Amino acid sequence: LPAAGLGEAPPGLQGERDGPGAAGAARRRKAAPQAGRNKATVKGRVVKSAIEEYHKKKPVNHLTANLKYMLKGRFVANKAITEQVLAQNRGRKSKDQPPKKEAKKKPEGTVFTEEDFRKFEREYFGRP
Repeated sequence: LPAAGLGEAPPGLQGERDGPGAAGAARRRKAAPQAGRNKATVKGRVVKSAIEEYHKKKPVNHLTANLKYMLKGRFVANKAITEQVLAQNRGRKSKDQPPKKEAKKKPEGTVFTEEDFRKFEREYFGRP
């Protein structure tokens, strides 16, 4: 019979025997130098053209395409709805409000014509 305490224990029951330097050694092993390119060198780097970068970042004018798209549709919104949408998108400050349209006043005219006046003169004043 084997002596008590001299046999091997199952792997899950074994105590940690690693000292405090075990974690550092594992980290060194993990970060061992690997075969790869050195990022500090210029070899294999693509030089970007300044003109290409400028064209890539230049703002694009979409006005013509948008106008074609807007004009191609046949549906025309109701004027009241259009005014409502514009009013919602307008700011609340007085400078953002459009000037109020004043109703044009019609010149006050008479109900009587020239012929009516002549007839009245004849009847009232007795002139021919």
